[in-house]
Amino acid sequence: MTRVLGIETSCDETAAAVVDDGRVVRSSVVASQADLHARFGGVVPEVASRAHVELIDDVIEEALVEAGVALHELDAVAAVHGPGLAGALLVGVSAAKAIALATGRPYVGVHHHEAHVYAALLEEPGLEPPFVTLVVSGGHTLLIAMDDHGAYRVLGQTVDDAAGEAFDKVARFLGLGYPGGPAIDRVAIEGDPKAIPFPRPMLDDGYDFSFSGLKTAVVHYVRKHPEVATADVAASFQAAVVDVLAEKLQAAARDNGMRTVVLGGGVAANSALRNRMLEAAAVGDLEVVLPSRALCTDNAAMVAAVAAFRLAADGPTPLDAGVAPNLRLAERPSA
Repeated sequence: MTRVLGIETSCDETAAAVVDDGRVVRSSVVASQADLHARFGGVVPEVASRAHVELIDDVIEEALVEAGVALHELDAVAAVHGPGLAGALLVGVSAAKAIALATGRPYVGVHHHEAHVYAALLEEPGLEPPFVTLVVSGGHTLLIAMDDHGAYRVLGQTVDDAAGEAFDKVARFLGLGYPGGPAIDRVAIEGDPKAIPFPRPMLDDGYDFSFSGLKTAVVHYVRKHPEVATADVAASFQAAVVDVLAEKLQAAARDNGMRTVVLGGGVAANSALRNRMLEAAAVGDLEVVLPSRALCTDNAAMVAAVAAFRLAADGPTPLDAGVAPNLRLAERPSA
């Protein structure tokens, strides 16, 4: 058995978790900073870094207590080393290295996107590659083919705003608050998703994504029609985003001969997107894996899950390895 303490501080969630064998979650603790950043309408890097420093020790201790595990009972310590906010990443990586040094356990640096892919394996322990994953969050929108453990092909990505970023900006424009994704999801329930024919950017143009123009279309429409119901705007905007995400994910699976699709990232908690993919599974030949909402948003259980596989395949990460705010997912297709 490989027991890993995972740490996640890439953005505005301070998280720690203990996972056995990359599949069994013994504990998962997340301290959200959403309230700290709400008045700014988005994440402020310096505020996030300071909050991580204040929270990290307590969060790690709580994860260990919840798991009933002492530090000397760990087999490895892992942390996200990129991509993310530089100062925020440093807090988690420094904490993980300190524990590794104090206990003599190996340290494993984890890629944030890869962690979101592995969240699905925590939800479905029997899941094995190959499958296509849509990682969709405030900072990233990626379509990734996972051919095997550690073997990835990036099929598509955003060319401007990520989907979650578009949700935040539209929510702020509509006065719905931060974070924008949950706010729009709540309001959209009362609206008509067909009320406004917003564009579906790049819908039939490969696997890449673009949401900046959609955000602009919302702004222009509301300014031209100030009487429009906010719920209708939210529902119609959300429907446009979901159409693009769902269609491209299904196309990627079909074109790559894969039957299983997986969602990951904070926007994967969106109810309309989840319902759309469940409908696709019900009428087609796709198997859809939807991690719980807690595993979609940033958490440390997914970090520990990746680390178990990375440790077995690649060994420990050198302690002099730094953080990489702009780290790209290494494409290592299977032979």
